Amino acid sequence: MYRIKTYNQISVEGLNRFGREKYEVSSESSAPEAILLRSHKLSVDEISDSVIAIARAGAGVNNIPIEDCSKKGVVVFNTPGANANAVKEMVVAGLLMSSRGIVQGNKYVNALKGMENAAMHKEAEAGKKKYAGTELLGKTLGVVGLGAIGARVAEIALQLGMRVIGFDPALSVEAAWRLSSEVERAENLASLMAKSDYVSLHVPSLPATRGLINQDAISQAKQGLKLLNFARPDIVDADAIVSALDTRKITTYVADFPHPAMLDRDDILLFPHLGASTKEAEDNCAVMGANQLIDFIENGNITNSVNYPAIKLERSSGYRLTFANDNVPKVLSQVLNLLADQNINVIDMLNKSRNEVAYNILDVEQKPSETLLAELANVEHVIHVRLIQ
Repeated sequence: MYRIKTYNQISVEGLNRFGREKYEVSSESSAPEAILLRSHKLSVDEISDSVIAIARAGAGVNNIPIEDCSKKGVVVFNTPGANANAVKEMVVAGLLMSSRGIVQGNKYVNALKGMENAAMHKEAEAGKKKYAGTELLGKTLGVVGLGAIGARVAEIALQLGMRVIGFDPALSVEAAWRLSSEVERAENLASLMAKSDYVSLHVPSLPATRGLINQDAISQAKQGLKLLNFARPDIVDADAIVSALDTRKITTYVADFPHPAMLDRDDILLFPHLGASTKEAEDNCAVMGANQLIDFIENGNITNSVNYPAIKLERSSGYRLTFANDNVPKVLSQVLNLLADQNINVIDMLNKSRNEVAYNILDVEQKPSETLLAELANVEHVIHVRLIQ
């Protein structure tokens, strides 16, 4: 019986993926094999020695101590793309709200409380010109970050009749295949800022992206830019945004993250992290996270890990052995030599590395003894060994 410890309220759709005959799912488990969470800030002390994997039902993993997990051989998963449609729809709402005075107009109408019906209609007609806006058709949207969410935003913007320019220095081949050929490629951020009427941010929070939209980047922007941030709060310099709004370099800032310096302004629309807050997104994230944990626990396969390489080997006969190690020479050969010394034949195997770590899957004909497993675990630079039957 495998034990899964949960933090936060996880969608039932995801929890139901764990069959009761194999899994015990609880928020109280003291020695779990895996952890499934959402926004809980996980400390190192909460990761017991029994844990082999952690799944975050969402894209960001800054609530998980990744470096410590890597050293312990704990594979950390996230669920990129599972909430992409929800965020995309929120971005569309942000584009419309930043263009049409929707929120401000609603506040204006609510302030007419107490008037008679005829007087209210007359006042509303007289006041509507203050909230006249612009259409998205024919405008240029710059999309910074073209992953699962950014690509969807680019696609729907094209369908709305917008010109779309994209910038992503870390664009993967897989993401490039998803991207419409109509999306124009910017050589750098400054070029995108200079050409765009709207800019939507879709990059993770990394050392290279923190403060990405700063005073220098804004100085390159087209006058009157409307900026949307449904990614992470720290990729923008809040003071630089406020200064640009004061000078009308930026005319509207729409973000999914409250900030003390940005409250009570008509040119700023802030929301309480609503981007992925839909039932469908929560279900999708939980299901994806659960499926990834199950495939890892039962087969040793890794999909969408943030600290270990993607690796998948179809099951063959025999027994499956997996191990993680520091990415240095001769470790795999030492493990194979120990297996050969015990006359254990390797049927199939796969080795992948990622930065400082490597991961291996070996299907063997004979079941390794506990003594041999201990010897394998003691090989220099081996981090974690597991036998999957």
